[in-house]
Amino acid sequence: MIGISESVMQFLLALIVLGPLVGAVAALLPAPPGLRGKSPDRAVLRHGVVVTGAVLVAAIVLALAFDHDHPAKMQANTDISWIPALDVRIHLGIDGISLPLLLLTALLTFLCALHSWFHPPKGPSPKAFVALLLVLETGTLATFAVLDLILFFLAFETVLVPMYFLIARWGGAQRTRAAGKFILYTLLGSVVMLLGLLLIGLKSGTFDMVALATDNGRGLTTSVQVTAVLAIAVGLAVKAPMWPLHSWLPDAHTAAPTVGSVLLAGVLLKMGTYGFVRIALPIAPDGMHTFAPYLAAFAVVGILYGSLACLSLARKGNKGDLKRLIAYSSVGHMGFVLLGIASMTPTGVNGALFANIAHGLITGLLFFLVGALKDRYGTADLDTLAGATGAALYGRAPRLGGLLAFAAVASLGLPGLAGFWGEMLTMFGAFDPAEGLSRPAFLTFMALAGLGTLLTAAYLLVVVRRVCMGDPGERPAETPAVADVRRHEYATWTPLVALTVLAGLWPAVLLGLTDPAVQKLLAGGKS
Repeated sequence: MIGISESVMQFLLALIVLGPLVGAVAALLPAPPGLRGKSPDRAVLRHGVVVTGAVLVAAIVLALAFDHDHPAKMQANTDISWIPALDVRIHLGIDGISLPLLLLTALLTFLCALHSWFHPPKGPSPKAFVALLLVLETGTLATFAVLDLILFFLAFETVLVPMYFLIARWGGAQRTRAAGKFILYTLLGSVVMLLGLLLIGLKSGTFDMVALATDNGRGLTTSVQVTAVLAIAVGLAVKAPMWPLHSWLPDAHTAAPTVGSVLLAGVLLKMGTYGFVRIALPIAPDGMHTFAPYLAAFAVVGILYGSLACLSLARKGNKGDLKRLIAYSSVGHMGFVLLGIASMTPTGVNGALFANIAHGLITGLLFFLVGALKDRYGTADLDTLAGATGAALYGRAPRLGGLLAFAAVASLGLPGLAGFWGEMLTMFGAFDPAEGLSRPAFLTFMALAGLGTLLTAAYLLVVVRRVCMGDPGERPAETPAVADVRRHEYATWTPLVALTVLAGLWPAVLLGLTDPAVQKLLAGGKS
């Protein structure tokens, strides 16, 4: 920890949130002659790397300055009146829950910008691409930093437009349909969520999330809490995504460019689950208690449904798209996060937050790897890859094959890697749920989630066997050379690999941040 005053931390947090927005505006302006180089397109892509890199450095400095002895305390607080008539304030702050998500967002966006520098996007102007990427970063960072319900909604919505255009303008086949489905689902969910947020704010007399969490629902009747949680949960569940509101996700992932898929899975899905933890659990606990069994049931169905869909896509002859398979796997993995939240226990919620970070790291790496395969083979179709790779990535591109296998076993929850702890803790939470919740029901949910882990291992091992070893009898007569991992790919992927191993071997790094904050959150803001 480094010693930095509170005012400097406030400045750093404001810079982290607003810096990408300023960078987006600058990306659309003509570059000064001395910075253009030989190609204006390359100059603007370099601009994206510089801005996202600066934001990442600021986030790391903020994390080092964070008081790790008191992670439950809101730090880097900025609280300015914005709309006095409604008591809406520009309120920013971070604690042990939001800080890891802030760092994850800054890291993944920087790696996406770096990827785009080496693999320039194929499509319209790179200026627009970089500007949209930076606006998307501002929206996601703001979602994890704001402490006012209205600002949360505005930040939550800010990400929709840039992601829509990233899919619609730079995506692959069926991109227009996939982008339209994405915006339709998320907008409709957000409208319902806004009604719930307004109900809480108007009935309690404030939109301040810290004050509302400290009150812990005491100023809201049970009927108001139930109505508010129902409305808010719809919007959050769409973004999470929770079965059966998930159907936009596979299409969006399949059509999105590599950068879009990484950020969609690694960051945007976390906004929904973060909303459950930051808003629903502490602000309307009675309402959350009412819906917790239903949330857990939907979560478990999502775990099993996602795993079975992936098994179907992985089978020979089904023409499964590898990007689509990973998208369906996200439905299952995020089901574990929702199950942990539904348990309403410190163990379950800590597991959910850990699984959030682990999923961002591992699935981000998986989408980078699939993007690399698609660049090399021109397709992400599993049947084609299994036939084209012959005997296969292990023999022709061993490092690429090894990384794919590493990401797969991390995703299936191998002990010693990040994916293990989140799933285990969420099931421990379901084993002994909060007082008042039906333990037999949650034991059933836990058992079904355990079955989901077996199905997850099954489809991921099938993918590794087919892509890394190939299907017997489908080896082509000629096997053209395939480029192994390139230097810039090492630069992009190594941080994700290292953090996946670090979180798996040293989970206390993350749990030491989240646990005190979760304990305080569930206790109604009392230390």
